[in-house]
Amino acid sequence: MAQEKSPAGQASPVLSLEGKLALVTGAASGLGKRIAELFAQAGADIVIADLNQAAAQATADAIAQASGVKTMAVAMDVTDEGAVDGGFAQVEKELGPVDIMVSNAGIQIVAPIQDFKFSDWKKLLAVHLDGGFLTSRAAVRQMIASGKGGSVLFMGSVHSKEASRLKSPYVAAKHGLEGLAKVIAKEGAAHGIRANVICPGFVRTPLVEKQIPEQARELGITEEEVIKNVMLKDTVDGEFTTVDDVAQVALTFAAFPSNALNGQSLVVSHGWFMQ
Repeated sequence: MAQEKSPAGQASPVLSLEGKLALVTGAASGLGKRIAELFAQAGADIVIADLNQAAAQATADAIAQASGVKTMAVAMDVTDEGAVDGGFAQVEKELGPVDIMVSNAGIQIVAPIQDFKFSDWKKLLAVHLDGGFLTSRAAVRQMIASGKGGSVLFMGSVHSKEASRLKSPYVAAKHGLEGLAKVIAKEGAAHGIRANVICPGFVRTPLVEKQIPEQARELGITEEEVIKNVMLKDTVDGEFTTVDDVAQVALTFAAFPSNALNGQSLVVSHGWFMQ
């Protein structure tokens, strides 16, 4: 963490990722893209890992042009062990070992538990939990081998802390990521590895946009009522969490200079959930 002088002459911290290599999954759009952009502005070289190779490459190219950092696009199915390990090996060969890994890839399927298909349950847990495990394992291996340590970030949710109707596997998976992060924090500390969970409220990404009509159908209410009375009901200001809100939290965790926050999660939800 660099230091610069404020107008009053006092030292104030500036979050810097200079000299770091960050890999972000599901980063061709939405939260992952904004996190990658902000990390690049903080000086990190960036790997965009996404199922959509073309979109990943376009995002990587745009970040390189805007920030002047090194970028790379990797096609990665986070539920496939070979794809994850192969993708990380490709990154290490071309850019070196990762210093920061953000497990952001996610999907959403909503239904009451009595109607939830087991195949959909397994699909959602595979992306969130299996994907979180496979990508963090690959990152931790590189961080240990490099001797430099690093930061592992999981995209949790307010649903890492709280439940909502229609989201049994999602809530289970997001709770599970908190446990995984705590284990990595315990095991990784000796190697200089930190692990944290970012827990956003409702962010108006394509994932959330898709939920609005789905929840309206399941709950028998209008889409406007879903937004006002379900998604934003418990916020302090009736506002969606923004991609910038979430990216700033990710940057804070990634750039934090000590183990003081290791193993912690932070809710960023406009008061939707308070600890």
